[in-house]
Amino acid sequence: MATKNKTDVTEFVLLGLSSRPEMQPVIFGVVLVMYLIAVLGNTLLVLAARSDPKLQTPMYFLLSQLSLIDISLTTITVPQMLVHTLSVVRRISYNHCMTQLFFFMAVGSMEGHLLAAMAYDRYVAICAPLRYSAIVSHSLCLRITLTSWVVVSLNSLLYSVLVTRLTFCGNQVNHFFCDITPLLKLSCTRPVVNEMLIFTEGVAVVVSPFFFILGSYIRIGFAIAHMHSIAALSKALSTCSSHILVVLLLYGSVIRMYLKPSSTYDLDQDRQVAIFYTLVTPMLNPLIYSLRNQEVKGALTRLLRKLFISGSFQVGSDKKRTTHIMRPNV
Repeated sequence: MATKNKTDVTEFVLLGLSSRPEMQPVIFGVVLVMYLIAVLGNTLLVLAARSDPKLQTPMYFLLSQLSLIDISLTTITVPQMLVHTLSVVRRISYNHCMTQLFFFMAVGSMEGHLLAAMAYDRYVAICAPLRYSAIVSHSLCLRITLTSWVVVSLNSLLYSVLVTRLTFCGNQVNHFFCDITPLLKLSCTRPVVNEMLIFTEGVAVVVSPFFFILGSYIRIGFAIAHMHSIAALSKALSTCSSHILVVLLLYGSVIRMYLKPSSTYDLDQDRQVAIFYTLVTPMLNPLIYSLRNQEVKGALTRLLRKLFISGSFQVGSDKKRTTHIMRPNV
């Protein structure tokens, strides 16, 4: 086996999505549009959930938190990628890289925990509807959210500290942001401890919410199977379908990206999955919840109407003020 040369790395070079210069403007344009759609869509969902009286329930509190997570996830990675796409030099300092790794892993893990909390909310709403208000409350959702943040932050800190203890043989990261798998590939020796951590503690923190979601939906499935009312059955399926689709999008990407040995890492495939996870999924989530949920669709319609009327009123007031100022004294 050839011996790798150890280097003291003070900065990394992110190779990005493509090395072809003619593709950079196209990549920049497509990614920018998708990023703006993701941020705008999730921002509107947050505003609707906070302002609309019909959405003042635990379920929509969790949905607003999920939208904040999606905004954060894309903002941690995409703006830097846009700058690097049109730059000749794509350097990122060592400290900036480790900071990005920490926040990306924390925010990414938090999304799974929120989806698990939303699955529990749906389980109680369908399987114990008469006790829903007594079991699920805003204070419970807030405690779940804060506890989840503590767990994922400690998990991410552990990963980040172990990566900083690696010795790197090179500084060219075959990715568009500092993710753990391409950083492990730069290690001079096989990072056995890090890989074991991914498959043990990582499974406990990242994948355990998926099994909790799976268990919740198994119970929901049994409850739906015993429903005799077509209206109740239709409402239950409509309520769960959006959440199930988002769960499949998230965990399909996560399992494909991280739960495998670094020796099987494939550059092109994993970068494509990373784009889907960090950009496409956050862009699709607001569309999924707004198009398949009449309450969200109605709230967004009322919010946009309110913003439009407010904007029109402000423009009219500015015109009247300008006319008054310009009118000559007689």
